[in-house]
Amino acid sequence: MKETAYAKLNLALHVRKRRDDGYHELETLFAFCEHGDVLSASPAERDEVRTIGEFATNVGDPGDNLVARALTALPHPDGLSITLEKNLPVAAGLGGGSADAGAVFRLVERLHGLPDDWQERALTLGADVPACVRSHMAVGRGVGEDLASLENDLAGMPVLLVNPRVPLSTGPVFKAWDGQDRGPLPQGTAREIALQGRNDLEAPAISICPPIAGVLAVLRETSPMLARMSGSGATCFALYDSTELRDAAERSIARSHPGWWRMATALR
Repeated sequence: MKETAYAKLNLALHVRKRRDDGYHELETLFAFCEHGDVLSASPAERDEVRTIGEFATNVGDPGDNLVARALTALPHPDGLSITLEKNLPVAAGLGGGSADAGAVFRLVERLHGLPDDWQERALTLGADVPACVRSHMAVGRGVGEDLASLENDLAGMPVLLVNPRVPLSTGPVFKAWDGQDRGPLPQGTAREIALQGRNDLEAPAISICPPIAGVLAVLRETSPMLARMSGSGATCFALYDSTELRDAAERSIARSHPGWWRMATALR
């Protein structure tokens, strides 16, 4: 069996306040791309995980990464051997590890179903994991785990992901946030929320990783509907009104910045 771990985007991300437990209250518009990492599963005597792909060496211990931890979190009577094809950069604002864990949940669901408390089990692995299990557009609140479905009027929209190949950990970016509440997520359709929203972590991320500003500047020169950083960075995305515009942007960036990572995809 194969399952795609769909790349997660925060089309808007509003940070409202720091909580006493060290987490932050968020309001975000989750969206997912058609492409991402790929997990392959086959029966085995015991659970095992191996990684391949461009970013395989960045995942960490195969026995203790989020794929392995997701397997441990779910009841399944037989062992599973999972191969993770790591196509997404790590520490990149794309929810890569959370998406991988979400794909494990879907694999186990296809084989055995999920327990009634699967959402609580997913949350123990990370705030984004419950959203990544379903990988459908949703508004997230709390630390991102309080999900409300939203009609997806952006499905199929071409998107280009660009990362300057600089890993950026989430903790320091949140720590660098200035603590100012700039207001709630807008109301309206997904398109309206995305266009009228913002990412409150862009400025602190750029203060730590200046190349993000360069990626955004280049993307905004390619006639996108919207260009913004995803999550805590350093990946940025641009939404386009046509695949021709997206593909032209990718070709241009490939020529001007060949060292940057790119993925041409669409919203699902």
